Amino acid sequence: MTFVILTALGAGAQEPDKRHVTPVKPETNRVQPPPKGTDEKIIQQYISGDSTAAIQEARKDSLRRAYKRYPRLTDLSIGVNLTEPLFMAFGQSYASADVSATLNMWNRVQPTVELGLGWAKNTPDDMNFTYKGKPSPYFKIGANYNFLFKNSPDYQVLLGVRLGYSTFSYDVTDVYYVNSYWNEDIPFAIKGEHSHALWGEAGLGLKVKLWDRVAMGWMIRYHGIFDYGKNANSRPWFIPGYGPRGSSLGLSLSIFYTLPLHREAAVSVDDNNQHP
Repeated sequence: MTFVILTALGAGAQEPDKRHVTPVKPETNRVQPPPKGTDEKIIQQYISGDSTAAIQEARKDSLRRAYKRYPRLTDLSIGVNLTEPLFMAFGQSYASADVSATLNMWNRVQPTVELGLGWAKNTPDDMNFTYKGKPSPYFKIGANYNFLFKNSPDYQVLLGVRLGYSTFSYDVTDVYYVNSYWNEDIPFAIKGEHSHALWGEAGLGLKVKLWDRVAMGWMIRYHGIFDYGKNANSRPWFIPGYGPRGSSLGLSLSIFYTLPLHREAAVSVDDNNQHP
């Protein structure tokens, strides 16, 4: 009995305490490859051990990938403004009709040009004259900003600014002067008056796709006159492209045909034509 106990003690003295180590599974001890398309700069930061900067850059890269990037020259839209000709068909006494060309850049900034004609014929109820504005040209230059630039160009919410100018002529007829001595009305007319006007506009609008490349757009515009030509005997009542001289609001309703300027509506993050 004593021999057995001594043998057991001797064996215990010869073997040190064993440490238990949990084995690592091979599949959990691998370095995962970066996602396909990861920027080389991010990969090099991980390799160099700068993991904090790599994580921040990866977060920015993921945000860039979450949204489409559109080319510098996205599309060109040709539009026809039908608002006032339609209103004139329902009794309005003046109209301005124009065509426009809008270049969509990065689906965000949109330089635009508008060219048109305006005319009028009106006899105000409380006035003793008839105003006739002869068909005269006008043009506007400006730009739109698309708030939905991260989305499809098919649907846009726009903020627009314009600078407009027109040179025009008009007649004022059926004017009656009351002769107090003879107590009778003496008619006269003012013809061939010439004038010009410079004004500015700011507006909010929508543009939506109808089908294929055809779209419709609306814009409510606030405008104000910077300067206009005054004549000795009259003032222009109507300004082509602006409307009645005393007005401050306008509305445009246009039909657009869009011409794509790039093979793809959206390009990859590595495309050279990146928006600013």
